Amino acid sequence: MVEMKNGKVGIGIVGYGYWGPNLVRNYLECQDCTIRWVCDKSEIQLKKLRKKHPYLKTSQSFQTLIDDEQTDAIILATPITTHYSLAKAALLKGKHVFVEKPLAHSSKKAQELSSIAEREDRVLMVGHTFLYSPPVIKVGEIIKSGELGKIHYISSSRVNLGLHQRDASVIWDLAPHDFSILFYWLGEEPSDISVFGKACVKPGIADIAFVNLSFPSGVVAEVQLSWLSPVKLRRTVVVGSKKMLLYDDTEGVEKVKVFDHGVNFVDPQSYGEYQLSYRTGDIVAPRLESYEPLYAEANHFLECIETGKQPRTDGDCGVKVVKALELADACLQENLIAFTNGDESVKLAGSQN
Repeated sequence: MVEMKNGKVGIGIVGYGYWGPNLVRNYLECQDCTIRWVCDKSEIQLKKLRKKHPYLKTSQSFQTLIDDEQTDAIILATPITTHYSLAKAALLKGKHVFVEKPLAHSSKKAQELSSIAEREDRVLMVGHTFLYSPPVIKVGEIIKSGELGKIHYISSSRVNLGLHQRDASVIWDLAPHDFSILFYWLGEEPSDISVFGKACVKPGIADIAFVNLSFPSGVVAEVQLSWLSPVKLRRTVVVGSKKMLLYDDTEGVEKVKVFDHGVNFVDPQSYGEYQLSYRTGDIVAPRLESYEPLYAEANHFLECIETGKQPRTDGDCGVKVVKALELADACLQENLIAFTNGDESVKLAGSQN
């Protein structure tokens, strides 16, 4: 068990942009921590914070946070390209570190962070928030129970209108969610990844991508990603040999449904005979626990700091996702339909297998 200086974990949150306010809100609700600092380069963002939470200390200097002996852990919600340098500096200062997904912008740097955390005996955790979500946990339990039978394939759509990133493709922005979920459900990494995409708005920055993955177990998966959709979809279909499952995260209730549907092949008894037996049975919506995944994730991070427990989304988990992102992005660049001077020009290239 790690002994805290004041009985509670002293937290420093870095980045008060899109996601930072959610982190501040949830860590304020946690009983086992105290927010000592909120840091952002922008004074405008810090003014917004002080208006809502005038009692919180703020700083535009990251160094102030890691030099503070009462700050035990650093929460990073900053641009992807800053994750490595900030996380490394914090770990080397003896801080526990939580990094919003993805862990780093290269697998080499992600692996280095994981190694430093192990060497320094610090907790390193990655913000793959969906792995703390009741529907995702329930689907994982159903798959592992064998209720669906042998998994044939998984199809996922994660699309919406925006938010376009300035320095990262839709792969780096949205795919970490689906990759982390798939690896968690299946308990394995992909053996092959192929991607096709298009840069519709900004040259060189793909805003739609179609990702195909195959796994050693024989499962295949497809993931559709887009910043250009009139509707927001967060929908995944899991098809097994016995049953099928639908997980729709945009549903208010019944986010998970299990379909007793399937197709059976009947061995022919005579020449020319070919039969398929279709089954349509009950649809069951299992009961799900009700809590905010981000709050559960925050409490898990604090628990790991206090007890030495290994995080569910530890550095190793983060490295696996970044490796897959690198392979997917490299393949995407080879097969990208580019946007050039307002015209579409197709760049044909062989699929990277």
